[in-house]
Amino acid sequence: MSPKNAGEADEITGQSALPISRIKKIIQLDEDIVQCSSNATFAIAMATEMFIQYLAEQGHNVVKSERKPRKTVQYKDLAAAVSHTDNLEFLSDVIPKTTTYKQFKEKKAKETAKQGEMEKGQRTLNGTSAAAAPANENGATPEKKSPQADESKASSPTVPRTPVVPVSALIADQTVEPPAAENADVEMKD
Repeated sequence: MSPKNAGEADEITGQSALPISRIKKIIQLDEDIVQCSSNATFAIAMATEMFIQYLAEQGHNVVKSERKPRKTVQYKDLAAAVSHTDNLEFLSDVIPKTTTYKQFKEKKAKETAKQGEMEKGQRTLNGTSAAAAPANENGATPEKKSPQADESKASSPTVPRTPVVPVSALIADQTVEPPAAENADVEMKD
């Protein structure tokens, strides 16, 4: 027997490396598909097998492109292949790039610093600075009970204090009593 050449096509055997019964079970889980023929199941199995082969080849290409190539394909190689290959971009949520804990902490610290800068000039409804006010578990700022805090809120130049008027209030100046027998309607005068 001669070894396979790289350009030579695979021999068609009519068998899949993936178990057909498992693929049938997966197809049956889909509510939209009522029936699926055995030929369609086999086509799905072959397409899946070819996709896995393509993904593995792209991961292997990443390994070969390193300075010191390895003999094994690792998760980080597949993640790099997904992020660099346009055909595999739809897998970016499924196979994300990994980060170290140190990188994750640095990224979170930068995000919180950026959030703090954005909120630096903003004020909350009670007049305190959003960045300076400590937050509870639910994100609300606790109320201060000291009278000095109330004075600082009242004297804040950026928060104007206006009287609160209920929206559903009806104001009538005076009512006029109708004549007893004539008309039962009520008249209002200004």
